Amino acid sequence: MNDKLVFLGLLYFVQGIPYGLQSSLLPVFLRGAGHSLTRISLTKILYFPWVLKILWAPFIDRVGTKRRWIVGTVSGLALTCASSAALAPEAHIWGVAATLLAMNTFASVQDIAVDGAAVGLLKGRSELGLGNTAQVVGYKAGSVFAGGGLLAVIDVAGWGWMFVLLMFVYAGVALFVWGAPVLDEETLKVQPADGKRAAEATRPWRVWRKLLAVPGTPWTILYVLTYKLGEQGAVTMFPLFLLDHHMTARELSFWNGIIAMGFSICGSSLGGLLLAQFSIGALMRRVFVLRTVSMVFQSSLLTVLEPSPLMKGMAVLSMSVQHFLGGLITTLTFTTMMHCTQRAEESIQATHYSFLATLEVLGKLTFSALAGGVVDWFGFQVAFLFFLTLSAGTALHVWTATFTGALREHQLKEQPK
Repeated sequence: MNDKLVFLGLLYFVQGIPYGLQSSLLPVFLRGAGHSLTRISLTKILYFPWVLKILWAPFIDRVGTKRRWIVGTVSGLALTCASSAALAPEAHIWGVAATLLAMNTFASVQDIAVDGAAVGLLKGRSELGLGNTAQVVGYKAGSVFAGGGLLAVIDVAGWGWMFVLLMFVYAGVALFVWGAPVLDEETLKVQPADGKRAAEATRPWRVWRKLLAVPGTPWTILYVLTYKLGEQGAVTMFPLFLLDHHMTARELSFWNGIIAMGFSICGSSLGGLLLAQFSIGALMRRVFVLRTVSMVFQSSLLTVLEPSPLMKGMAVLSMSVQHFLGGLITTLTFTTMMHCTQRAEESIQATHYSFLATLEVLGKLTFSALAGGVVDWFGFQVAFLFFLTLSAGTALHVWTATFTGALREHQLKEQPK
């Protein structure tokens, strides 16, 4: 089990690097250069390859091996970083955008192969909880490394050397995966595709009807599309509010990019431990209510515009609590998704999970791209009232499902015998 956790955690770590670059480093860089919140939000379009995963997931699911797909995509990330190292962001902003788009493309393809490996590797409730903890913690650790750590040292090391470092990280991971014995397990061996399966691999719409027929899929689709909407708006916009009124870019990189994300990792880790002891329905019901309460507290801070040590302390506390609860919810969510996927037939499991993960990204991406426009049009206070309403609605949706919907069934199946 430890080998599985290390393997999955490392691969999700390198997947989190492009996200950290775009979610933490790029917005602060652009805001410091005087760009509007609307334009900064629109950079979320660079995540678009993650939305297209469902189109090529059946092909990756049925052609080649997990090892080859992972090694190929990680090597592609290394080459992309080598190209990025030669660019100056001030003079080649479109070139930087293109390289980040390429990084997201390679990372999204890698994610399909790694998710497929995870579905085959993880068995039982305990392994699912710990495995999804490794997934979420690894991804967020990569995000902290790129968005917080690199932002803190970029003034010293420079843009070029930062990407040279990332190139060596990706190259080392590619070599590790090439020799990883965990991928030799019988459950991950790919069977030669017959004519019917090969046709399905090139015609993914034939698989989609099977995906929707998997028990619990309709509820899970609605849930993953909406569960992060209010939180995503707050997490994206609150640091930029602080940048405008209370903190410098360096302070923000430390408190939001490292400290708050550290709390997020702690929340994700705790989620895996709690899943070994309690039902997922009961956990989700309580945590979603707590998240709504924390957003009330964070929204109240928007009325304080004058910088002060007390305000900074409250802001750091607010971001830390929000990230902690968000990390906990993410682990519970990905465990729910994987539990649903394991009900599907083996030949479409990686595709099914990628389908759910694509919708999860689509929900967050669409709202993140619009959040800056909402703030520019209506102001921070009105926008955060909207975010709070969305969060409360999701809490009600989850609360209802634990008693009468999909989470009630899930909860009853997971009660200790």
